[in-house]
Amino acid sequence: MTVTQPDVSVVIGAYEAMPYLVKCLESVEAQSLDPSRFEVIAVDDGSTDGTGEYLEEFAERAAMAVTVLRQPNSGGPSGPRNVGLGKARGRYVFFLDADDHLGEEALERMVAMADENGTDVVLGKVVGVNRGAPQSMWGKNLPRTDVFSSKIKFTLSAQKLFRRDLLTRHGMIFDESLVTGEDALFTMEAYLRADGVSVIADYECYYLVGREDGKHATKSGSYTHRFDSARALMHLIADHLPAGPRRDNLMVRPFIVTLLPQFGTGFLKQSEKVRRHKLELAKPLMDAYWNEAVAGRLKVHERLRLHLVAQGRADLLVGVLEFIKAKKTPVVHLEARGRKAYLGYPHFRDRAAGVPDSWYVPTTQETVTIEGFKPRRASLPRLRRAARRVLGPLRAA
Repeated sequence: MTVTQPDVSVVIGAYEAMPYLVKCLESVEAQSLDPSRFEVIAVDDGSTDGTGEYLEEFAERAAMAVTVLRQPNSGGPSGPRNVGLGKARGRYVFFLDADDHLGEEALERMVAMADENGTDVVLGKVVGVNRGAPQSMWGKNLPRTDVFSSKIKFTLSAQKLFRRDLLTRHGMIFDESLVTGEDALFTMEAYLRADGVSVIADYECYYLVGREDGKHATKSGSYTHRFDSARALMHLIADHLPAGPRRDNLMVRPFIVTLLPQFGTGFLKQSEKVRRHKLELAKPLMDAYWNEAVAGRLKVHERLRLHLVAQGRADLLVGVLEFIKAKKTPVVHLEARGRKAYLGYPHFRDRAAGVPDSWYVPTTQETVTIEGFKPRRASLPRLRRAARRVLGPLRAA
């Protein structure tokens, strides 16, 4: 008997997933894609709340092929995903978290998008339910793009459609040593290796659910795990890309999404010991990857905070964080008849602090809101010369 290869293997890693698992599996059953065209591989990671039993009941009644695997708790999402990936037979693999659910046409649309455009990864629009969700990459459908010319670097969760041949060819699996950020590492590598990425922005494919009990994986763990995640992602980017604009473009993501939150207003409540430890953990990353090109892509308050981290100046950082916590608006300093602007965050032109003026130059997005700012009309070469003058004092830490 000939067994037809399914189009998609839906891999569900589940741990203590009741009652959210009920709606998750209902959304799988409701898919517009014919049941003969996809399979489900569900891995119960040592649940004690009836998750495993419910998966087995689902397997008995479901119209599509369902494989249920049960194992002792592995301690994280990587183990179950890797087990499921190892059993997958589909042309594509989709990782579905047991807390979440799918739009009815999600699988059909994603497979069609990948087949029509020959792309290796497809992102379906994500919507948050009782939690936030990434937004910047859903402006319009992108039949074929890449990680450098789109906003997809800001969504590195595993809930994407991946061409399985891409994963097997490069031996890609989830890093089980990481407590958090394992999906970011996996997805970024897929983006970098992919022969094209597609984005579906006009249909809600995936519903990212915030659990009422707060037991979501990304909300747990020591701050040291965040540094582990940032380190792994930065090293991956550096391993795949030589120093230069493309690397700097991608480094923005771990700097502002993973590293910068460790130096947010919560830093003010932490002990001197924790503050010192955070700066110690950050130092090798700042030394290796922080530079003027990355800094120039950030907003003033982001750039300033990371500059002070790079300098090891927790004392100055505290002043900036107190300013932010108080929700103060920085004074705008307009010079050269309104053609030059600075945002007056703490330590601006404080000789003792020694922070160059250039760190306070607003980005394009920030300048458009500054009343009275009249940027000079300039040719492209003149703009480049001006940018060099602005960024000149910036140096890697």
